Amino acid sequence: MAAERRALCRSLRIAGAVTPESLPTLGPQVEGDGTRFAVWSAAEALWVCLFDGAREVARMPMARQDGIFSLFAPGIGAGAHYGLRADGPYDPAAGQWFDPDKLLLDPYATRIDRAFTFDPRLAARRGEGGDTAALMPKGILEAPRDRLRHAPPVFVPGGLIYEVQVRGFSMRHPDVPPDLRGTLRALAHPAIVAHLKRLNVAAVELMPIHAWIDERHLPPLGLTNAWGYNPVSYFALDPRLAPGGIADLCAVTAVLHDAGIGVILDMVYNHDGESDDQGPTLSLRGLDARRYFRHDLHGRLINDTGTGNSVDCNHPVSRRLILDSMRHLVRYAGIDGFRFDLAPALGRLPEGFRSDAPLLREMASDPLLADRVMIAEPWDIGPGGYQLGAFAENWLEWNDRFRDDVRRFWRGDKHMLGALATRIAGSADIFRHGKSRSINFLAAHDGFTLADVTAYADRHNDANGEGNRDGHGENYSWNNGVEGPSDDATVQAARRADVMAMLSTLFLSRGTIMLTAGDEFGRTQQGNNNAYAQDNAIGWIDWTGRDAAIEAHSVALSALRAEIATLRDITLLEDGDVIWMRADGQAMTVADWEAADGDLLAFRLMPDGPCVFINRRHEPSVFATGDRMIDVPARAVRVIA
Repeated sequence: MAAERRALCRSLRIAGAVTPESLPTLGPQVEGDGTRFAVWSAAEALWVCLFDGAREVARMPMARQDGIFSLFAPGIGAGAHYGLRADGPYDPAAGQWFDPDKLLLDPYATRIDRAFTFDPRLAARRGEGGDTAALMPKGILEAPRDRLRHAPPVFVPGGLIYEVQVRGFSMRHPDVPPDLRGTLRALAHPAIVAHLKRLNVAAVELMPIHAWIDERHLPPLGLTNAWGYNPVSYFALDPRLAPGGIADLCAVTAVLHDAGIGVILDMVYNHDGESDDQGPTLSLRGLDARRYFRHDLHGRLINDTGTGNSVDCNHPVSRRLILDSMRHLVRYAGIDGFRFDLAPALGRLPEGFRSDAPLLREMASDPLLADRVMIAEPWDIGPGGYQLGAFAENWLEWNDRFRDDVRRFWRGDKHMLGALATRIAGSADIFRHGKSRSINFLAAHDGFTLADVTAYADRHNDANGEGNRDGHGENYSWNNGVEGPSDDATVQAARRADVMAMLSTLFLSRGTIMLTAGDEFGRTQQGNNNAYAQDNAIGWIDWTGRDAAIEAHSVALSALRAEIATLRDITLLEDGDVIWMRADGQAMTVADWEAADGDLLAFRLMPDGPCVFINRRHEPSVFATGDRMIDVPARAVRVIA
């Protein structure tokens, strides 16, 4: 690897370390009398190909200097459709995939003319599959956009983040016009904004909205990727969600900002949709697979993501691509922050993960990005892949320990009182320096919905076509005596009580909190805990079948958290900040914390915060506080402000 880095330095004719700033402006730049193209590639020859509909009308050779291919095309302006072709050595075993029959998407193309559709010919070996131009979306040149005024993020840690899968969120919403359903523009509809305001949402976190492609095993099953965690572009938005490109995102962000709601984007920089050595050649692979992706010493793709390839986030060209795409989203859409899928990939060096790895350090020092909200999903399947608590102090992190410990407590697992209190108090065993960087959540897109946690002891993923082998095996879930749907009123009441109790625990916890859209009113995925391929009723939110009681409870909790500043404080609770009590009002002892069957817990936030009473039992309980006796229903949390 060191030899490869030195060779790159020589190829760029730069003395010393290569940095993203050492590279010239990349991508298409539309000017008054034409367009400048600049592409990084290790190819021997590169062409810009212009299209009129399906017909390729021009193939213009680019000149190479220091690894950058460039071209000025006079008379070519906004609205032109184009792609790239590269030629050079073809040796997949050595990470060389140059094939002029493969039309490639410019990594910096800001808009494409249609969505990606998988076709086996996209993955054919050189000389076998024919020209792929008819199969590939084309980049669309766009006129320069006005940059937005740089403003501080609307979102403030401690508030409620609302995770949204854009398409499934509005496909069944009766108030959203049919032509807007399933798109970004639906999020700006007054009915949607009103719902977000009722919940006091501080920021929506949009699951991937950049152009993606189906995994190759899905089309034969009649399925499609609904979540978008298989990107091809880090610049172009998927036209199924954003027909107007970044203009749609900009418009939605403006509406949400006016309502006091921030916008956070879920970004997948750890891999791309070209997958393993049997995958399609679409963009990065055809331009310079050896630089963009991590390979072992034998030239084989490293797969720390479980998707077939891993982006080399330490290579200067990859770092530049990532940073430029983030800057683009801040400059032209006013994005408040980013959530990073499989975030350890961003900081993995040969010696292991480091929170000050080059890319993470560059994000922190960049004038446009330094004040943005940064959220890590702090795990992947690579070596040292679980990094919860290891990111820099300005990062927030998804806390799966909160999810699992709260579920286990309400499921009835033994010896859980201490763990529950630790999670409520901000997870000081994980986060340090006085602030909780935890994003507390009960359920996310990946796993059971919150309602399904109380209705299914096991996953039911048969619709995914993988023999129910995919998805998490251990969900810390339970079914209240009946697996799946039940008409029994007692079972339904028990499940509703459990969901409401977990929601109460979430909203009363220290740290930033997150809900996945629909969990506030009991949505179900019919026990599917890996619904990434369910672009149908399983994955779409049923707005007409909402559980009114759960929704009212969520709204009341959000109002309480919005009203009481102590609940939004992200300072870790320490001695003097909180009093933990038994049901009789006495302070908890070591024996109480260690009790196997601890079901009751009370705490008061000091000096003048609310008092909270938690009853895990299946019958009502009475708590003492001062000279008052507090009745708490079975399987419930009660708050006395």
